[in-house]
Amino acid sequence: MLDMELNVDPSEVQPLGEYDFEKNFNATAVRKWMIENRDKPLIFGAIYLILVFGIQHFMKERRAFHLRTPLTLWSFSLTVFSVVAASRVWKQMAFLLLNKGFKQSVCSRSVYVHPVSRLWIFLFTMSKFVELGDTVFIVLRKKKLIFLHWYHHLTTAVLSWYNHNEMAVGCGWIAALNFSVHGLTYTYYTVTAMGIRVPKSIAITITTSQMVQMTGFLIMNIFIFFWKDDKVCHTTWPLLLSGYWVYITFLILFVNYFFKTYLSGTWKSKEE
Repeated sequence: MLDMELNVDPSEVQPLGEYDFEKNFNATAVRKWMIENRDKPLIFGAIYLILVFGIQHFMKERRAFHLRTPLTLWSFSLTVFSVVAASRVWKQMAFLLLNKGFKQSVCSRSVYVHPVSRLWIFLFTMSKFVELGDTVFIVLRKKKLIFLHWYHHLTTAVLSWYNHNEMAVGCGWIAALNFSVHGLTYTYYTVTAMGIRVPKSIAITITTSQMVQMTGFLIMNIFIFFWKDDKVCHTTWPLLLSGYWVYITFLILFVNYFFKTYLSGTWKSKEE
């Protein structure tokens, strides 16, 4: 579905003082390219798994790289990106919520065509592939690679691409909340990469925000299920079921991580 085929109420697309680079972004051409390359996420995913576990095997008999400076710069860059992106997407989401109500803020696809948010919704999808680099740092530094980490990164990247192709409803909330949580998360990663000891309460807050985020996405999907026959909130069963699967498994894994990490008495502040 391309922009020209998308029927959006003009009252949902208000001018928000977009910058030239946002206004000039060709969302139609980009979405056309993404649809034509719908097999690429699976290819990237396979390369990611081969590369990560290949490096992990390669590093078994070798000394870990410290990489403090590159990791600090990497995490700080993603912090700045997440904070800026969150502020831009929230402008459109706040407008929809305050002027059109919660249902329309979930169901509206105006985020895909708004001069501001359309760029950042696309960058949200692309950022999930960039964030796969987090795992490379883990294996090069010989830190523990848990299932939650690589499953979460890989699944989010693949699903985000297909959600963007289908202009999935609810994506505005997903991007706004995820950018916000990642702004906090990558700030934490930046600080720990610098070797600064972080209080346990901060780490607990970040993991809790992840669990709250997944709970919110799951609840939103339940609303979408009841609204799916409404032409304004139309979705498909594959999108709906994949969303349920991802959010439920993420929530279970984050809860399990929370209990094992913070309630088992084994937590200590360290560089992750």
